[in-house]
Amino acid sequence: MLVNAATNAVAGSPPPPAEGRTTRVLQSLQRGLAVLDFLAASSEPVRTTDIAARFDIDKANASRVLNTLVEAGYAERGPGRGYRLGAKFRRTDGRLLEGLIALREATHVLLQELVDISGECAHMAVHVRDKVWYVDKVSSPQPLRVDHPVGALAPLHCTALGKAYLAFGQCAPPKDLTRHTERTIVDPGRLDAEIVETRRRGFAKDDEEFSPGVRCVAAPIFDDAGTMVAAIGLSGPTARIDASRLEDFGKLVRDRCSGLATQNSAARRRERA
Repeated sequence: MLVNAATNAVAGSPPPPAEGRTTRVLQSLQRGLAVLDFLAASSEPVRTTDIAARFDIDKANASRVLNTLVEAGYAERGPGRGYRLGAKFRRTDGRLLEGLIALREATHVLLQELVDISGECAHMAVHVRDKVWYVDKVSSPQPLRVDHPVGALAPLHCTALGKAYLAFGQCAPPKDLTRHTERTIVDPGRLDAEIVETRRRGFAKDDEEFSPGVRCVAAPIFDDAGTMVAAIGLSGPTARIDASRLEDFGKLVRDRCSGLATQNSAARRRERA
């Protein structure tokens, strides 16, 4: 979504709330962890009003936290209007979600570097079910910029972050290729070809496929075992990012992500030595 910071206006949406950026990101993740701890400690399904009272937030915010956790598979709706731990959380004993905090800390400096170089917005996302989940971001200093809130979910087939997971991660293309713009790829054969091309060049592109007027690139972050654990992306308005600049940004993100993986691997080898 495009945001005009000068007028505090978002096309088709109400004005966004003020952010504390890094502090806001950590608070969002920490609140999610706290809610999961609360669900784990409860013998009965927990209602939205219980979450609101326990964490001193309004029902709308409590509902957003719970719905995000449900979409990500960490919570599920129980009997009546209650919520309980989801199957994904039970399988990992909570280690997967806690790992998001460490992942965010390991990649945040890279996001800031990408924004400093490009002047555009940088995001980090992870794969949950059939979507990507925005875990961290650094906003562009430009008045007109792209904004995807931390905690938001987005499709795999029409976002650069999602297509990075389709090309380099362990997930299959979704069967439902919903059209979001006139440029969205909705033909399975074309999407397969796009995935092959993404692997060849080392980064994914979104050319106004999810939001009109927005172009994005993204590349994978791998762990020591070669498993993709995150996608890092740059997003900006088409007014500033033409086809040539999109290609340059893609190579920038690809090379920086590859460098980060190499640095992290070397650091872990030194720790084990």
